Amino acid sequence: MKLGFIGIGKVGFSIANRLQKLGHEIIVGNNNSSSESLKKALNQNPLFTHAQVQDMVMQCDLAFLATPFGANQSVLQGISFKGKTLVDCTNPVGAGISHGLKSDKSGAEAVQEWAPDANVVKAFSIYGYENFIDNAFPQYHVKPVMLIAGNDAKAKNEVSFLLNELGFAGKDTGPLSQSLHLEHMTLLWVKMVRMNGHTPHFVWACLEK
Repeated sequence: MKLGFIGIGKVGFSIANRLQKLGHEIIVGNNNSSSESLKKALNQNPLFTHAQVQDMVMQCDLAFLATPFGANQSVLQGISFKGKTLVDCTNPVGAGISHGLKSDKSGAEAVQEWAPDANVVKAFSIYGYENFIDNAFPQYHVKPVMLIAGNDAKAKNEVSFLLNELGFAGKDTGPLSQSLHLEHMTLLWVKMVRMNGHTPHFVWACLEK
């Protein structure tokens, strides 16, 4: 697949780099060719290509949004997705690691408002980037779960396919409004790791009978 990335920092690069090694073509969308994060990513993986954001969206089969949440509205302004899947990996983090939208709605729902013709799927949001670099836990017989949310079944199936390739057990939590709860799981993970000293190399799992 041709996979586009808007945002190629720690989270975006970690996901993109692994997907490229699995055989996918990675296109980084950035309207600033002098961006330091862009230059760093292209240096770390020369097989990535670069295009303007709208051109990237036109070329790719599916796009990832991995920018700081505060940049989302401006970076999505005027971009046409024409029904393509947009994977929202971002989280609105406020002061004291609180929910940046005061839990009135999810960040993913805001992304859907800013990209109205995209099929937004919340994913890659309940862990830090460390578990996107390496999510293997060979001592266990269960896969790390990746909880997702979205309103379009086809879009969620596309994301679930990639999750399976990456070694995650994808679990559909329901419509995009469920993203609010996923974002709170992210805040829990961040507080445990970044504030309270837990190892970043821990994940959630879903056990069913």
